[in-house]
Amino acid sequence: MAKTIKEKKPKIKPGKLEKREARMGYVFVAPWLIGVVLFLLYPLGQSFRYVWYNIRITPVKTNFIWVGTGNFTQIWLENAEFPQQLVTYIWQTIVEVPIIVVFALMIAIMLNGKIKMRGFFRLIFFLPVIIVSGPVMNMLVSEGASTIPSMNVQTIISAFNTFLPLKAAQGVGEIFSNMIMILWYSGVQILIFLSALQKVDPALYEAAKIDGGSGWECFWKITLPTIKPMILLNAVYTVIFLSGNEQNQLINMIENAMFSGTKEKGYGYASAMAWMYAVVVTLIVLLFFLLLGSKKDSYDRMADRRKKALKKEERLHRKIQRRNRRNAGKRERALSSGKYKTYDGSGDY
Repeated sequence: MAKTIKEKKPKIKPGKLEKREARMGYVFVAPWLIGVVLFLLYPLGQSFRYVWYNIRITPVKTNFIWVGTGNFTQIWLENAEFPQQLVTYIWQTIVEVPIIVVFALMIAIMLNGKIKMRGFFRLIFFLPVIIVSGPVMNMLVSEGASTIPSMNVQTIISAFNTFLPLKAAQGVGEIFSNMIMILWYSGVQILIFLSALQKVDPALYEAAKIDGGSGWECFWKITLPTIKPMILLNAVYTVIFLSGNEQNQLINMIENAMFSGTKEKGYGYASAMAWMYAVVVTLIVLLFFLLLGSKKDSYDRMADRRKKALKKEERLHRKIQRRNRRNAGKRERALSSGKYKTYDGSGDY
């Protein structure tokens, strides 16, 4: 049996218009590439280099004294505040992120409904993102605007301390004491959820209601699976935002270590703290990715199993065809060599 020869498709050279569009694409992407190289990759490489040195800045020059892993050991052995703040940050972030994401989802669902002055309420919930930043946030926190006056935080801490360790109970109490400030951070998340909810096809809800589905069932079967990628996006955004927020004690600690005038601290010491902090933030992001990552539902899994079964059957069919061709070739060679004789049906061979 003759083998089929695959014809090679001729290569089509791009025309002048396509080349010009490609060049313009590089022109539009160039500012972003330059910004990434100058303001992201270069500072990252520079800070990673600083980790291994004790840097002293003098009026004449900058002295780099090699210390190896000395900055890391000094942080963990001599700075008792940094590990404590790191554990507090991990606990608070793991608790605060679900609170912010769930609150943003609830507000987005309400703002997506048919209510009066819907645009005004959307502006109200997004306004803190524009106003509450930098010195304004520091001023509001110093005036006590981030706390609920009628909430007794000590009572909450004592209640949680009955079944949680003291440090965990204090972390929960601090979350309740800063509840207003935490909910202020949900403006961007509300906007992302709102845009995702507006992309859901209303025909899905109509079909579900015709079949007798309630609003709760529509939320769990239609809304939540549809906006699931946005939940992961909001969780990652919230982790990054809380990690780089000006109210974060670790950020202030790293900044104070960087501009410290002592011999032990400085740029190298602060760079080591920053890299350990970055590793912790990355691990938290990976944790939320594992928890909220896109997992296939039962229908997708059934479809994948069906595809795998079809591929297996196709491979078995090709294997049988190759075996039949080999057997047919052997038989033809044997007949042509006269090793075997065929029976003609008349009793003679």
